[in-house]
Amino acid sequence: MPVGVLVEPTRKRGSDFAQLSKRVNAAGLMARRPGWYAAKIAFTAALFIGGWVAFFAVGDSWWQLLVAVFLAVATTQVAFLGHDAGHRQMFRTRRPSEVTGLIAGNLATGLSYGWWMDKHTRHHANPNHEDEDPDVGAGALVWTHEQASERRGFGRWLARWQAFLFFPLLTLEGLNLHYASFRALKDSPMRHRRLEAVLLVVHLAVYLAVVFTVLSPGLALLFIAVHQGLWGVYMGCSFAPNHKGMPVLTAEDDLDYLRKQVLTSRNVRGGKVVDFALGGLNYQIEHHLFPSMPRPNLRKAQPIVREYCAEKGIAYEEAGLIDSYGQALRHLHEAGNPPR
Repeated sequence: MPVGVLVEPTRKRGSDFAQLSKRVNAAGLMARRPGWYAAKIAFTAALFIGGWVAFFAVGDSWWQLLVAVFLAVATTQVAFLGHDAGHRQMFRTRRPSEVTGLIAGNLATGLSYGWWMDKHTRHHANPNHEDEDPDVGAGALVWTHEQASERRGFGRWLARWQAFLFFPLLTLEGLNLHYASFRALKDSPMRHRRLEAVLLVVHLAVYLAVVFTVLSPGLALLFIAVHQGLWGVYMGCSFAPNHKGMPVLTAEDDLDYLRKQVLTSRNVRGGKVVDFALGGLNYQIEHHLFPSMPRPNLRKAQPIVREYCAEKGIAYEEAGLIDSYGQALRHLHEAGNPPR
C-alpha cells in the first residue's frame, strides 16, 4: 500500500466484511462531514493558538506551567486532526489531506507526517502482528515472551518492571516522537522529504526561540519538560487502550480482514467526553474496519458493527477507560515476565 493512503481493502464479493460494509454504506456513514470538520478544525485551532496567546500574556511567570499543561492537551488535539487527515476522513483527495497533515504534524506539533503515515499504514494492515506491526515491535518495551527472553542486563530488568514504569516512560514519548521524526528524514518513505525537513526545522527553531525569549532559562527548560512530557503521556494514553492486551498474531494465524481487525482491537466505553479526550480512537474496532470513516460517524457505526459481530459469533471487546489501562498493564507485566 503506498504511503499516504489509509483506506479500506478491496472487498471480496460475498465475504463477511463485504456484507458489513454494505450495511454501513446503506446507513450513509462513509459520507464526508465537511461541516463537522470545519467546526472541529476551528475549535482546535482556537485551543492551540489561544494557548500560545496565553503564553505570551503570562510572560516570565511560574503560571506558565499551567499554560504548558493546557498546551499539551491542545497539541494532542491537533495531532488527532493530523490522524484524521492521514486517513482521508476529512477530504477524499490526497492534496488537501497531505496539506492538513503536514500543517498539523510537522509544523504545529513537530511530528513527521510522512514517517507516521508509513508506520501507521503498516499497523492498520496487520494490527498486533508480531512480525508486521511496528507498534508491537521490541523497543523500550516488549510485547511478547519471545521479545522478553531476548533481553539481557538492563533490558531484562526494564522488561520485568515495564508495567510499573509504563506511565513514567510515557513522559519521554514526546521527545521520542520528535527524535524519530528527524531520524526518519534519512530513509523512511516520504513523498515530500525536503518540505517535511524544512517544516520540522521551522517548528523546532520557532518553538525554542519563543520559549527561551519569553522565559528565563530555568523556567524555559521546565516549561518544555512539562509541555513535552504531558504531550507524550496524553498521546500514549490515547493509543494504549486500543490494542495492548489483545491477541498478538503470528505468521501461523490466517484470519480474514474482518476478524483480523476486530479480534485485535478494543473499544473504550464512554460518552462525548471520552470521544473528545481520545479523538474518536475509543471506537477502535469501527475505525480499523473503516479507516476513512469520518470521526463523528464512528459512534453511529458502533451498534451496526457490534450487532453484526454477534451474528457471526465474533468476539467484540469493550472496556471502560480505567479497565482498558488495567488490561494493557497486565499484558505488559505478563509479557515482561515470561514463565520460567
